[in-house]
Amino acid sequence: MIRRTVVLLLAALLPLSAGAGQAQAAGYRYWSFWERDGGAWTYATQGPSLVRPSDGDVQGFRFSVSEDSADAAKPRGTADFATLCAGTPPRDGKKRVALVIDFGTPADAPSGETPPAGRTACARVSPDATTAEALASVAGPLRYDADALLCAIAGYPEKGCGEQVAGGEKSVPAEKGSKATDDGPSLGLVAGIAVVVLLGAAAAWQVRRRA
Repeated sequence: MIRRTVVLLLAALLPLSAGAGQAQAAGYRYWSFWERDGGAWTYATQGPSLVRPSDGDVQGFRFSVSEDSADAAKPRGTADFATLCAGTPPRDGKKRVALVIDFGTPADAPSGETPPAGRTACARVSPDATTAEALASVAGPLRYDADALLCAIAGYPEKGCGEQVAGGEKSVPAEKGSKATDDGPSLGLVAGIAVVVLLGAAAAWQVRRRA
């Protein structure tokens, strides 16, 4: 009877342990790149050094901690081309690209750093300019790593580039809520305690039955 009880309890414990492992999934702290499609942001499929926006395009950058593109936080604030480029008239031989730069929240910032206030800009650049060139013209200095990954905009952050962040430190994107931390006991620990208690109860029941 006790052996059967152990098997059943362990079977119940496995899904809980798996769920606890998923809760600890790691994220990465980096600048994500977005393109405005109508009235919504879409995650860019190419890097800013490869994309060549057209006149009238709106593009955005967001610094945050996320696991992947599906989990990434979107840029916040005004994202309307007519509004962002109202003070930058068109000019022959140039194109205008509206940029939204969101430095993220303090929860996403590297240790010892504070994110600057978000900003917008209207870059007026040559017709063949990439998004990276448009960004450099209005929000330098930019910093890249050896693999051409964008690490910093306007000098933020000062250090680091796409570093991994432990699951317990991972922040929830602004659209989903505020920073979440693992302050309580894990599901695995709670389930383990439950197993010990239930096994003790089963053993005591067996002793009473035999007596």
